[in-house]
Amino acid sequence: MSQVPSVDHPFARARFDFAAPLPRAEELGSVHFLGIGGAGMSGVARIMLARGVPVSGSDAKDVPVLKALASEGARVWVGFEESHQEGAQTIVMSSSIRDDNVELRAARARGARVLHRSQGLGSLMHGQRRVAVAGANGKTTTTSLLTVALQGCGLDPSFAVGGELARHGTNAHRGADDIFVVEADESDGSFIVYRPEIAIVTNVQPDHLDFYGSFAVVQAAYEALVATIQPGGLLVTCADDAGSRALAERATARGTRVLTYGFRPDADVALGDHRQDGLTSGATVLDEGVRRLLTLGIPGRHNALNAVAAYTAAVHGLGQQPDHVLAGLASFTGTRRRFEPKGEAAGVVVVDDYAHNAGKVAAVVETASQLVERPGRLIVVFQPHLYSRTRDFAVELGRGLAPADVVIVMDVYAAREDPVPGVSGELVADAVRRTGRGSEVHYVPSWSQVPSVVAQLARAGDLVLTVGAGDVTMIGPEVLRLLSAEPR
Repeated sequence: MSQVPSVDHPFARARFDFAAPLPRAEELGSVHFLGIGGAGMSGVARIMLARGVPVSGSDAKDVPVLKALASEGARVWVGFEESHQEGAQTIVMSSSIRDDNVELRAARARGARVLHRSQGLGSLMHGQRRVAVAGANGKTTTTSLLTVALQGCGLDPSFAVGGELARHGTNAHRGADDIFVVEADESDGSFIVYRPEIAIVTNVQPDHLDFYGSFAVVQAAYEALVATIQPGGLLVTCADDAGSRALAERATARGTRVLTYGFRPDADVALGDHRQDGLTSGATVLDEGVRRLLTLGIPGRHNALNAVAAYTAAVHGLGQQPDHVLAGLASFTGTRRRFEPKGEAAGVVVVDDYAHNAGKVAAVVETASQLVERPGRLIVVFQPHLYSRTRDFAVELGRGLAPADVVIVMDVYAAREDPVPGVSGELVADAVRRTGRGSEVHYVPSWSQVPSVVAQLARAGDLVLTVGAGDVTMIGPEVLRLLSAEPR
């Protein structure tokens, strides 16, 4: 952008010029990543390594992916020191890296090129048919479903996903074909970088208000994304979501080709007859007057929507055969931390999910509640993510959790934020109580106490669902260990 955005511009708070031209991969030189262990960052690093780009990186924590990246040829460090970035021509950083980071300050002082994660990924996409998947909810699963569907058609697309595909054991891959599927993160406005041929928008909802400030600015950001679709390209939107539907109407009025999907009968690609059988599900797909069967190895009405979004993009955007696409979707085995079974002990099943905003939480709790065989109960362990989100959406999070029989709320996982006075997980626990649904509610601020509280409450036939984007994912295995050790 050539001018400083006004205060109501969607990217007024951005630290990067996301509209600037991107360098090509061969122009990057050696690349050093700040926060290389993150889900998105590690994926970009993997593809650069596959392209032959020299890669190094630092991360605050010794996460398992660092060892994997080192085995693939990267030099990695735990902790940030000025010397780590020396010699790198390009720095790639995540939004969580603060401006006072010692490596970032040193790199800027010597004049190194500094790119946001999305810009680093975009530099790898020149000459590719790009598909960007955006939305408040469902984008990781939709990106993964589309990738597997294309593989089912005999293609080898490149992909970068915010989660690990269970079947492949990786979050990114450099493919042999000219299709690149990317999960486009809306949290910081960076999703306008990719300039896709096809954009999928699963939903437009008020989230990341710590960056955007208001829902109106969120909506403007998605408008900016649509404006980056290549001439003659395609926008795929969910007819069931009001925000996505409004975006489609405005895009159509401006001449963008739009196809909608959903359970609404007026959707261009319409779903019907949804059914669920344990951890599998299915529905019918009505497309251009032909009814076909969609079968999935994952549960949930929301995942049927994600699958038909992938179907629409693959068939109507990339020209693949419907039956081949559906066969690929049927082979999908899930994404790590998306309703991922962790195990069973003493008759108690434990499942983990990354859901962290109100819409995602409501969808995963609804899905889990349908799987419980009574008199078994649904026990949800929820870790709020970000102080700002907890403050702004405690009521909505409480409503999403309320269908559970037992709700255990942990304290807030701060991530990139500093604590906010008066904001804690207790706000969400109180919101659940106020719904009047009768859930048994516990607020347990001490992380170390949560597994024992869950193990004491759980009994044979219960389903324990751990939910959140932070370290709540470590609770499930500890619960299983305690249950295995206790006489039941």
